[in-house]
Amino acid sequence: MWDVTVVIPNYNGISYLDACLRTVSGQTGVTPEIIVVDNGSSDGSQDFIRDHYPEIKLICLDRNYGFCRAVNEGIAAAKSPYVILLNNDTEVKTDFAVHLLRAIRADRRRFSCAAKMLQYKNRELLDNAGDFYCALGWAFARGKGKPSSRYTTGGRIFSSCAGAAIYRKEDLERLGGFDEAHFAYLEDMDLSYRARIHGYYHWYAPEAEVYHVGSATSGSRHNHFKVLHSAGNNVYLIYKNMPLLQAVLNLPFLCAGFLVKYLYFVKKGFGKDYREGLKRGIALCREHPDRKIRFRMKNLPHYVRIQLDLWKNMLLLG
Repeated sequence: MWDVTVVIPNYNGISYLDACLRTVSGQTGVTPEIIVVDNGSSDGSQDFIRDHYPEIKLICLDRNYGFCRAVNEGIAAAKSPYVILLNNDTEVKTDFAVHLLRAIRADRRRFSCAAKMLQYKNRELLDNAGDFYCALGWAFARGKGKPSSRYTTGGRIFSSCAGAAIYRKEDLERLGGFDEAHFAYLEDMDLSYRARIHGYYHWYAPEAEVYHVGSATSGSRHNHFKVLHSAGNNVYLIYKNMPLLQAVLNLPFLCAGFLVKYLYFVKKGFGKDYREGLKRGIALCREHPDRKIRFRMKNLPHYVRIQLDLWKNMLLLG
């Protein structure tokens, strides 16, 4: 039985695979099971892994099903009780896995623990110190672009970025895993939100360090694919996880947040993509009404804590 499994989704990421797989394979303190789930790559990724890393388990899908399907396949195949999800455009420190394992074992109520993600090209600057969500309907990475020395203390976060985070396999299965309707973007926020409704929390583990290139698959910070899916998935996330009363309570903030986002993307030349994304989100809500989280009175204290965080997290935007 392995202590931990590292699941790496890949789509045409051959230029990043060697650095990622070499550093993951070189972990100290624990020997991880490593699974790469390939989303129908056409760049030679599959042959590269077979030729250079034959010890790694390779799951090949027939086409690009997106991040969610890929990691769900890897989680299902994992033979350990703990699963680390890791983006393919990363390099990890040699003690990365053991620190994440220690962090999640420290408290059974921790649903996930997020690594400290550092910028690949400027390794003194942060890429992500935990993900947050606020009443404006905005998801954001804490500390992005700031000196990593300011984020050396562990603590609670709203969500873990699934680009470098650990989970208990049984908890993932209990909550139904990642919702494949998202395809990509905000799927980790949706899962984290669901976990919080059920009384779990998420933890930032700064001892586990990862160097992250960023936007390796989508190609840029803003593009049609990313704007379309992010906008739609945000609508779907709110529909799924907020009971009607909470949605009404946040409605003025949400309207303001979506309007500001729309104006921002109009300025960037992606206004049409954002509108299409919102329409896609509404369509997802109609297609999957069965996936809306049913309100249960026993979870009311958890909803209250979430709502307080949604308001409080607006203060972190500055």
